[in-house]
Amino acid sequence: MHFLIMAQQEEVFKKLVSHCKEYGYVFPSSEIYDGLGAVYDYGQMGVELKNNIKKYWWDSMVLLNENVVGIDSAIFMHPTIWKASGHVDAFNDPLIDNKESKKRYRADVLIEDYLAKQDEKIDKEVQKAARRFGETFDEEMYRQTNPRVLEYQQKRDEVHARFAKALNDENLDELRQIIVDCEIACPISGTRNWTEVRQFNLMFSTEMGSTSDGAMKIYLRPETAQGIFVNFLNVQKTGRMKIPFGIAQIGKAFRNEIVARQFIFRMREFEQMEMQFFVAPGEELKWFEHWKAIRMRWHQTLGFGAHKYRFHDHDKLAHYANAATDIEFEMPFGFKEVEGIHSRTDFDLSQHEKFSGKKLQYFDPELNKSYVPFVVETSIGLDRMFLSVLAASYREETLEGGETRVLLNLPPALAPVKLAILPLVKKDGLPEKARAIMDELKFSFSCQYDEKDSIGKRYRRQDAIGTPFCATIDHQTLEDNTVTIRYRDTMEQERVSIDALQQTIAEKTDMKNLLKQISI
Repeated sequence: MHFLIMAQQEEVFKKLVSHCKEYGYVFPSSEIYDGLGAVYDYGQMGVELKNNIKKYWWDSMVLLNENVVGIDSAIFMHPTIWKASGHVDAFNDPLIDNKESKKRYRADVLIEDYLAKQDEKIDKEVQKAARRFGETFDEEMYRQTNPRVLEYQQKRDEVHARFAKALNDENLDELRQIIVDCEIACPISGTRNWTEVRQFNLMFSTEMGSTSDGAMKIYLRPETAQGIFVNFLNVQKTGRMKIPFGIAQIGKAFRNEIVARQFIFRMREFEQMEMQFFVAPGEELKWFEHWKAIRMRWHQTLGFGAHKYRFHDHDKLAHYANAATDIEFEMPFGFKEVEGIHSRTDFDLSQHEKFSGKKLQYFDPELNKSYVPFVVETSIGLDRMFLSVLAASYREETLEGGETRVLLNLPPALAPVKLAILPLVKKDGLPEKARAIMDELKFSFSCQYDEKDSIGKRYRRQDAIGTPFCATIDHQTLEDNTVTIRYRDTMEQERVSIDALQQTIAEKTDMKNLLKQISI
């Protein structure tokens, strides 16, 4: 049963990937040259959805919080910044090769996948028992007493403990030994003929300068956070910011991922939305909990269901962190990280003080002393967020009469097109009337005009790109100035006056509706 569900989810994911291409959401990059691994382009619908997600995040940070401001720092930065941040020496993935398939894997991901399979085995046992015992079933008691479940759980916990210790000790030999002991096979070749595990730095490097002698080795930034840290004092002084305050940024980052997979989930060029929140030492864990709650609310406000999200605390804390958790979303390929919330202590500013020789301290007038602030970070992958929104919205429905439709059940505020304007036929003055309505409404929100094919086919096209509302202009429109609004999710229709159309659609698609729910 479980494998059947997994296969169905895999099939849905394949359909989603092909839907993204067919309807202008995401294209493989450089496709006419056979593409480039783990690099994608956003199409005409994709870029609109992406921009709407950015606006939702940006406004939730900068509009809703008086003490959060934004910046846009350069991608190229002084190379010593990456020395100070630890990226030159420590930004590595543990990689292992299978000698038969010649495929390279992240050792930690292989073990994480193994642990996830153990969890699935336990859940399968629990589901079987639940079906057997029906309403009398006590899941908690069963998990604590069933011998097979306990055996699976003990084995899983032992591997997990070894794994966490090996990660924290950076013990590459032990990571390989866990892979051997758990008999983890290569997904391609099915064999267990593994190389040693070794570290691989993920930063792309290039040279800046006009001559080979004078060229300076620089890096494409692997994260946007450092641009915030090195501008901490610039923003604080020019904005007269008082602690606690935050700096937000959206921007491109680059990582030479060896294991790039699952469509846009893990890419080599991607976009991050990060906010670094500067607090007084000792206050960081309070603010860590505060931002955990706010960020989870931001995700859940989209209405995909609270069960789709969970927190996952880190097995291995980064060397600079004293608390870290991920918000995971249930993708078609399992729960995966979309956002990280980290308490980074004073590591970053202290390191930049040390390497730059400049003081990066805040003078606190209430305490009458200077200190290096601590930082709480919220960091979300825009591309992963985009994928989670599409995965949660993709639907295949069978209608009465056996007809099927595919729709993207996107939150109206995020939908690329808010309203489709459709003349019923291409004559009798209907296209002209429809164009007049379009010319009036296009200043308020994104509209699409479509007069090709039957009205039913046009509805299906709009369903497939996620348009929440369609306005049909028919002969009655010419008589009484009303149109039919058709709702994407229910397919219900209602008659409204053209005068009320703008306000009706604006109210239903306004991002304020989402933002008000977050700030409750």
